Amino acid sequence: MSLQVDGLRVRYRTLRGDVHALDGVTFEVADGEIMGLVGESGCGKTTLAKSLIRLDGRMQYVDGVVELDGVKLPIDDQHAMNRFRFTQISFVPQYAMSALNPIRKIGKMIAELLESRGFDYKSIQPELERRLDLVGLPRDVLRRYPIELSGGMKQRTVVVVSTLLDPSLLVADEATSALDVSNQKAVAETLVEFRDRRFVRSVIVVTHDISLGYQIADTIMVMYAGKQAEKAPAEVIVNSPRHPYTQALMSSLPEVGVRYEDRRLAGIPGSPPPLLNPPSGCRFRDRCPLAFDQCAEEPPFVEIATGHSVACWKAA
Repeated sequence: MSLQVDGLRVRYRTLRGDVHALDGVTFEVADGEIMGLVGESGCGKTTLAKSLIRLDGRMQYVDGVVELDGVKLPIDDQHAMNRFRFTQISFVPQYAMSALNPIRKIGKMIAELLESRGFDYKSIQPELERRLDLVGLPRDVLRRYPIELSGGMKQRTVVVVSTLLDPSLLVADEATSALDVSNQKAVAETLVEFRDRRFVRSVIVVTHDISLGYQIADTIMVMYAGKQAEKAPAEVIVNSPRHPYTQALMSSLPEVGVRYEDRRLAGIPGSPPPLLNPPSGCRFRDRCPLAFDQCAEEPPFVEIATGHSVACWKAA
């Protein structure tokens, strides 16, 4: 098993109180698996992604255990996580410029990063150039500043850099969201190819685009208001979802060949609950068409079929 997360709780401290951004998240990502992580804005996707590598100093670790290849990660200790970052677990941010130093040429920046991890740039440069070739980037990008690259080139560069030392887990946070369609496809194909070539063993792809998750992910986990709603193989999530929230998400997507007069898109009324003081019970119940009295109690996240888990009283 590549990644095991058990009961992860993370909060953000604000002047108005603590935001319960993650509240008891438990899941696994197998060796060789690509897991898509989807849900509305504010559901906890990016917090989960960053908490696994401890990238945001504002996070307050509350509880839970994260193990990577049987080793417990010190996610409650910013300094202790340094020895795992980039070598064991790596990260692709939503905006590539967030990961690139604008006043350093790409090659110089990579050299400094490798040296900070105890690696010699010259010995790794041939492999770096080979991977640039694989993603369709000219080798002279190493002599350019980030501003000289297009958005798609920057994002592919970041994917190459993030996987250069063959980490066990790569977390990609909205890696395609700011790109045009052709570049979205190129970055998505790069993630899959790097997994297939074992440059990285497992991948978590955070995305708003369920169709992207369906195309490249083996499994999809749906989050809502800091909790898991459903996790299943991508085919099951898209074609046979069991949680009302997942069903509502799927109903809100347009279908190819279906005209508006034939079937109107169904939105989700209301909005997610505030996480400063989250409600008890099922957090989706105020928006759920199937809500009933038992929803005042929190439903467990249970397996209803092999590889298919749901947090809903009606689905269990």
